[in-house]
Amino acid sequence: MAFQSILFNTLRDVKGVDRQAPCFTDLNLDQVIEAITTPYRDDVLTSYFYIPLRDLETLHYRQEVMRDLENDSLMKAIKGFADGMERVRRYLAMAEKLEYDAHKKGWFLEAALLYCETLSSQARLFSTLNLTSRGLSSFRDYVTEYVRSEDFLRLLEDAKETKKGLSELTYCVIVQSGKFKVKRYEGESDYSIEVEKTFEKFKQGTGKDYTVKLPERMGLNHIEAKILEFVTKLFPEPFVALDRFYEIHRHFPDSVIQTFGREIRFYIAYLDFIADFKRQGLPFCLPKVTLTSKEDFARDSFDLALAHALRHTDATIVTNDFSLKDPERIIVVTGPNQGGKTTFARMFGQLHYLASLGCPVPGRQARLFLPDQILTHFEREEDIRNLRGKFEDDLFRMYDILQVATPDSLVVVNEIFASTALKDALYLSRKILEHLMALDVLCAWVTFIDELSSLSEKTVSMVATVVPEDPTRRTFKVVRKRADGLAYALSLAKKHSLTYQDIKERVS
Repeated sequence: MAFQSILFNTLRDVKGVDRQAPCFTDLNLDQVIEAITTPYRDDVLTSYFYIPLRDLETLHYRQEVMRDLENDSLMKAIKGFADGMERVRRYLAMAEKLEYDAHKKGWFLEAALLYCETLSSQARLFSTLNLTSRGLSSFRDYVTEYVRSEDFLRLLEDAKETKKGLSELTYCVIVQSGKFKVKRYEGESDYSIEVEKTFEKFKQGTGKDYTVKLPERMGLNHIEAKILEFVTKLFPEPFVALDRFYEIHRHFPDSVIQTFGREIRFYIAYLDFIADFKRQGLPFCLPKVTLTSKEDFARDSFDLALAHALRHTDATIVTNDFSLKDPERIIVVTGPNQGGKTTFARMFGQLHYLASLGCPVPGRQARLFLPDQILTHFEREEDIRNLRGKFEDDLFRMYDILQVATPDSLVVVNEIFASTALKDALYLSRKILEHLMALDVLCAWVTFIDELSSLSEKTVSMVATVVPEDPTRRTFKVVRKRADGLAYALSLAKKHSLTYQDIKERVS
């Protein structure tokens, strides 16, 4: 039974990244991860989405599992198993908090019974399903062997026998003014049934139901606890068996199976999250990932955070393409404001991060380089605590990026140096790009400076487009073409009657 993990096919130390890193807020990745994990409220699950990988073997291992789980029957079975194991975990956690011994051990027994039922059911389902991934195939073998093991069979038999002894107990609670007593059941009549029979002949139609559903509580109140104490004294044998079961099987959950139950939610959570988008016709694919080639491309891709924000609206999600062929490394995006440039840059960064998790990415087809880190520079509000102006802050933040960037890094820059003169912005941007080109990093650079798009054979020009017949309308398509220097500001001014002539007429 060599299976160890459904997320990591080899046991090794894996470290998460800093959740406060700028790339998560700049690329809206924090919003994506929050949307994926919120239904589960599980910090461990959330942590998995902050562990990007550069291990191709592990990423292929995860992609195989993702591909298997596209089978609806398998996904349904896996969800049932994950839900069952989560309930077992909750039962055990609850039992640890209970005050009264018999009550605590009773919930422990229920957890064991559910554990056995879930595993037995999963083993039967696995035998009927066709699995191709190494991860799920290996787990199937593990579970099949485990449910046949002596320890599991003994746990199952002892749990059933203990439950049988407890379920056969019958007793009466006699309530009197200010007190009660508990006695063995001796064949007394159920007076509620007798009363119903007596009044049945007076029944006319369906009467109003006055029964009250008592709230379910985790613990016992002092009266319920006293009743339970009296029952244990009246029937000591079944509770002695419960004590014995608890001592023998106190550590019954198998650690590997418990780990699988937590880890498999990574796949379930992500695939459930993108299911709505796929039903809307938005494409997803498992990208080809590489550590060597930087010839990136994606077809019909989109910003996943934006798609989530608009999922309950009538808005149409516009998809975009990009491609880089040697020696191209830097996409320089220009065009009019509000044309989709920043969205394109975010999409570029999101694709590479999601690929490093082994997840399907937005798009019909993709091949992506796996960066060692994603470094971003987006506009920030001035922070009075650092006593720096916007231009100075841009320089400091960009300096920090250049200090840590490596040839395997990915850099996304959005509208840097917008607060300074064009001549200075051009000079500084060119110097930074030359440094990035010397490092040979992949980069998406959104700018208002067209000259940067033709700086080198490593730069590629992409332009946000408008509707030709009406330049005030954006297509949100970013296409590969020469920068044209058109911001269409005059068209927007005319649309909103803000030209010089319009304003002059209103003033006069």
